Amino acid sequence: MATIEDFQKLDIRVGKIIEVNDFPEARKPAYKLKIDFGPEIGIKNSSVQIVALYTKEELMGKLVLGVVNFPPRKIGPFESEVLTLGVPNDEGKVILIRPDKNSPTLGGKLF
Repeated sequence: MATIEDFQKLDIRVGKIIEVNDFPEARKPAYKLKIDFGPEIGIKNSSVQIVALYTKEELMGKLVLGVVNFPPRKIGPFESEVLTLGVPNDEGKVILIRPDKNSPTLGGKLF
């Protein structure tokens, strides 16, 4: 069973998607994102398999939550620095976890 101390080891922050690109080299359909996590964390890269439910245009400017303290992960030629959080729908397609208001501080930590 996980403890509160285990949870506190995760650094989950609010970020804003500032760039979305196709990721044709990925094995499964994916996008390459640049996410701004504010001045403390900065801009980070993330690979996300959300092509089934999101267009590039609708992702631009969206707020998301991401784990910013995992080590970078090499996905083909791309280095993903952040785990962007999502949950599956009934068909197993990923729905992004997002703040329900558009005014949180970029880089704000989940607690």
